[in-house]
Amino acid sequence: MNDNLHNDDPHRENIVIESPEPVDTTLPMVIYALYLASIITGGLTALVGVVIAYVYRGKGPEWLDQHYRYQIRTFWIGMLYFGLAAVLMFVLIGFALWLVAVVWLVIRCVKGFKGLQERRSPENVDTWLV
Repeated sequence: MNDNLHNDDPHRENIVIESPEPVDTTLPMVIYALYLASIITGGLTALVGVVIAYVYRGKGPEWLDQHYRYQIRTFWIGMLYFGLAAVLMFVLIGFALWLVAVVWLVIRCVKGFKGLQERRSPENVDTWLV
């Protein structure tokens, strides 16, 4: 009797089974929105966003955890860039660097939103650039 449970045929196709429950991407989207709002609030909403990212990382599928990691890195790298721009404002070059940091933040948030909509992790999670 042939039992097809243990079919070791190397030419067999892999079947991807999706989970019956869709993954909720609301919180990561809220975090990206909080980061964008931090441009106006002076970073206060970004602080709220990074706390949420720290609390919820590790509690979802791999691609969603990569978003939380990306958001945490965006916060800390952004703190460095905006802090550097603030220090250099005394030399007037800080204004240009602040503008570059804002563009950097917007691009990272847009990339994150796009990845969430496509249900995949963001590209280049470990990069310091965009």
